[in-house]
Amino acid sequence: MVHSMTGYGKGEADKDGLSATVEIRSVNHRYADISVKLPRSFLAFENLIRKQVGQALNRGKIDVFVNYELTAEVQAVPVLNRDLAGAYHQLLTGLQQEFDLKVPVTVEYLASQKDVVQVREAEIDEDVLRECLVEAVSAALAQHIGMRQVEGEETRKDMAERLDAAELLLEQIEKRAPMVPLEWQEKLTERLARLQQGIEWDPQRVAQEIALFSDRCDISEEIARFKSHLIQFRELFDDQEPVGRRMDFLLQELNREVNTIGSKANDAELTRHVVALKSEFEKVREQVQNVE
Repeated sequence: MVHSMTGYGKGEADKDGLSATVEIRSVNHRYADISVKLPRSFLAFENLIRKQVGQALNRGKIDVFVNYELTAEVQAVPVLNRDLAGAYHQLLTGLQQEFDLKVPVTVEYLASQKDVVQVREAEIDEDVLRECLVEAVSAALAQHIGMRQVEGEETRKDMAERLDAAELLLEQIEKRAPMVPLEWQEKLTERLARLQQGIEWDPQRVAQEIALFSDRCDISEEIARFKSHLIQFRELFDDQEPVGRRMDFLLQELNREVNTIGSKANDAELTRHVVALKSEFEKVREQVQNVE
């Protein structure tokens, strides 16, 4: 199955007052390049995320973004600084006694002093963080892979059409190829016939030249290898493993055969077909660059 390397997925998970959101975006890349952007509370889980994403996505420039929110109940908690409150109380009661003040030192007054009561971010259990994060990443990956599959199917259809067009061009090349040495032999015979008056030429030597020309422009081996590579390429459409690198290799081999056919062509019609083949394979190459 052909998977694109371009995709986007978003996943969310809620647990014990924690809401985690994970976004995964990717574009084509030669290898798996995973970048993870985390808030401070999740830094300990960076390797866990890399491993989880790396097991699901084999190639691509992959960016993972993690955000979270806390419910109002757990966003922050007040904390009493008892030592500081005691120091304020001792100071204020000392002033009362020294200046004979009758105003009592109340709890409300002590609590209003700077830093006696502090609001701190709630600490979330590490297991809750991990479970919530793994769940959100899994949801984002599922959506992301689904998008890769949809785009990959469109890519497969386009490549299949290109290969069908290439196969038709190859059939035309295969039909035309045997005619090239025959036409060359006819032209050579005509030229010799026009020049034979007063010129002696060796028929055996001419036959040798015709044989050599036929051998030089014989493309039967290239056509056989071309057909074999096409079959292998099409088989990759149904492979369950990542196929991008193998497609790229086979495409190089197909282009190699086309170039050899072009160099042996010695015929304007064959050359036109070769140019058309190269055009189709260039479009396939552009698609293969985004196949996982």
